[in-house]
Amino acid sequence: MSEEVLLEVKNMHVHYGAIHAIHGIDLKVNKGEIVTILGSNGAGKTTSLHTISGLLKPSSGEILYKGQRIDGTKANKIVGMGVAHSPEGRMVFPDLTVKENLEMGAYLRKDTDKVKSDYEYMYNLFPKLKERSTQLAGTLSGGEQQMLAIARAYMSAPELLLLDEPSLGIAPILVQAIFDAIVDLNKHGMTILLVEQNAYASLKIAHRGYVLATGEIFMEGPASELITNEEIQKAYLGH
Repeated sequence: MSEEVLLEVKNMHVHYGAIHAIHGIDLKVNKGEIVTILGSNGAGKTTSLHTISGLLKPSSGEILYKGQRIDGTKANKIVGMGVAHSPEGRMVFPDLTVKENLEMGAYLRKDTDKVKSDYEYMYNLFPKLKERSTQLAGTLSGGEQQMLAIARAYMSAPELLLLDEPSLGIAPILVQAIFDAIVDLNKHGMTILLVEQNAYASLKIAHRGYVLATGEIFMEGPASELITNEEIQKAYLGH
């Protein structure tokens, strides 16, 4: 695997008013990797993603994408640079059809032929979306909306895909389909930063992981080591 660093976060601090949510974290994502951020509720996982994608501004520290600082850059500009964010809670456009949601994802693109082949790839990856392409997104099940949120983010042609809790509130039968799709996307060359409460499922597919607790990284390493770590097993894997 190439060691080209796509994303690097250096000593990032984030405050919500008086609350110090993130305490100087460092992390990096190499091109071609799936990197997962684990942690219990309130650990700062979603805040970290929101800050990387420009929805929040860090109080201090640096966020580098392809060597260029993006902290303080507007979220829509960051999308244009090649970072797409599939947010927690899915946030699809409920009154638009599946197809229209995907079109919104591709809104900034001019490469019409590639857009067409990306639609095909998404419909092959998520056949349910193809079946429901003319259906309003608000009428889909939670799992189908999650598939749509990932597909919509992919349609912006990112180099880095940020996925926030893709398995949250989804029927177990669809969770596996979502994780299989993430692996497929990665095999297609997509670099993925994955925030996930389902520690076991995410460590099984990730290359590396970071464990956040109360806004600090207290453990990091290859996913294969984290999955067998006793502390991680006790805290997150139910052993």
